[in-house]
Amino acid sequence: MHCAIVAVTALLLASALAEPAVYFKELFDDGDAWQDRWVVSKHKSDYGKFVLSAGKFYGDAEKDKGLQTSQDARFYALSAGFDSFSNKDKTLVIQFTVKHEQNIDCGGGYIKLFPKDMNQEEMHGDSQYFIMFGPDICGPGTKKVHVIFNYKGKNHLINKDIRCKDDEYTHLYTLIVRPDQTYEVKIDNKKVESGSLEEDWDILPAKKIKDPEAHKPEDWEDQSKIDDPTDVKPEPTKDWEKPEHIPDPDAKKPEDWDDEMDGEWEPPMVENPEYKGEWKPRQIDNPKYKGVWVHPEIDNPEYAPDSNIYLSENIGVIGLDLWQVKSGTIFDSFLITDDEKYAETIGEETWGVTKEGEKKMKEAQDEEERKKRDEEMKNHPEPKPKDE
Repeated sequence: MHCAIVAVTALLLASALAEPAVYFKELFDDGDAWQDRWVVSKHKSDYGKFVLSAGKFYGDAEKDKGLQTSQDARFYALSAGFDSFSNKDKTLVIQFTVKHEQNIDCGGGYIKLFPKDMNQEEMHGDSQYFIMFGPDICGPGTKKVHVIFNYKGKNHLINKDIRCKDDEYTHLYTLIVRPDQTYEVKIDNKKVESGSLEEDWDILPAKKIKDPEAHKPEDWEDQSKIDDPTDVKPEPTKDWEKPEHIPDPDAKKPEDWDDEMDGEWEPPMVENPEYKGEWKPRQIDNPKYKGVWVHPEIDNPEYAPDSNIYLSENIGVIGLDLWQVKSGTIFDSFLITDDEKYAETIGEETWGVTKEGEKKMKEAQDEEERKKRDEEMKNHPEPKPKDE
């Protein structure tokens, strides 16, 4: 009996330990109650307004409701608080969906994680944050996923270029930060990038630097080929001095040419058939060639390893701090947890369930628009140009 109790207790303990920690979850499934949880910044008086909407097309009219930007050419500043936590020795997973149904031309679609003690009513573009993550689009040149870490008060951008989705459908963005100092970025539950925090960001000084005391020797030969000193310009040398272009010998001065009115007539220039180009001696191997000189490196005295680059203490606010030229973006299915599998499951239960329906509705709308255009063209054809 005692053994059975111990076994059951161990099983319950293991089950409890396996439960994911969900620090924040927002699905906007209770109507306008979201306004009680989210705070609009008062730092500026003209921030854009968020509205609850599933947009013009969707897979489920209720499940796909999220926060939508509603005013063009505006800054947006909205945040939600939650119980503070530290990701010390834990995996941190940040996940949300973004839908640019307005075919966005320039605007942000990212979130920021802030410390708990940030004044949400004063949140603005310069408010210090822990992590900034998500898509950013501006013209054809900027279509990237930002992954920015704040380390000791300085923001560090990832050194890799992660391309974001730029269509009009909903997409799931996931950032995973692990205590072993590795990370992973997923879009639509598929890995698009991964690596090391130390290697893919310039957070710490370089481990190695060029030796400031080392210099390339003056007699170092790093040219693999040299001119052959025995090679001379072929005779007659004057053949190599002929110009590339000469006056056209067949050109004649037009009969109606007036020197006083038109100036002195000069024949047009044509390619010289006797031009041989610039003579250059043939190249031979340099007998003194030593190869490319490599600047020797030494340990960087300013480098100090830090096993806590991944760590953020007192995380307690998630915010949308954005600029958008054309409004209409919808944010939904926010999740902050310590469990990668749980985040993947939530993604499939939200975005994964409605994505196909959303696509079908959009395609049906596009087909209907096409039919309307065809009908208008049929009923109101463009007038044909009159014959002259």
